[in-house]
Amino acid sequence: MNDIAKQPQQSESVAWWQLHRRLYNWVVHWADTPFGIVALIVLALTEPICVPIPADVMVVGLCLGKPKRSLRYGLTCAFFSVLGGTIAFSLGLAIGPERVVDLFDTIGLGAKAQLALDLYTKYDFWAIAISALTPVPYMIFSWVGGMAEVSLLKFVGISVIFRTMRFGGEALLFYFLGERARALIEKYFNLATIAVIILLAVVVYVIRWLGHIFGG
Repeated sequence: MNDIAKQPQQSESVAWWQLHRRLYNWVVHWADTPFGIVALIVLALTEPICVPIPADVMVVGLCLGKPKRSLRYGLTCAFFSVLGGTIAFSLGLAIGPERVVDLFDTIGLGAKAQLALDLYTKYDFWAIAISALTPVPYMIFSWVGGMAEVSLLKFVGISVIFRTMRFGGEALLFYFLGERARALIEKYFNLATIAVIILLAVVVYVIRWLGHIFGG
């Protein structure tokens, strides 16, 4: 009986994975066309709002084709990604917390949206920074940011810094290393982002500690 009940769930998961893969392949193929930069802008803008494909795939594809234009691609992606995040932030603020969580629940991400909301209320800076820099879904944190009463200025400012670090860092690797950068990104990207977050945490702690000592 349990096996029968699991079959529809498994088939739904397979169908979702297949749809996601087809969407991924369709997005990536634009990097090999004359409309690559337009596709990058569209993906960077819509990823934080509703598209479950990371904009990194377009940055990598375009940078592989023209490494000397990598910085242009990385900075363009960062700009439009923050713009898309700002739109999602504003929509989440307008819709309200309960409706946004329910909205994510319809696509199986309700628990993650609630977790993001809880993290925001405790660690607003880190919630934005980690989602902007790492593979943690920036889309979810963009939508729930307004609900957590985080200021729009803070959200945009932190997003600009860390989205630029993410996409700009990838672009720099391709600019200097060319095709070899792809292997480095695929192998060490997650490790590097964790190291940056730890380093940033240490810097913030030291600043606060010095402020406490010299501020009395």
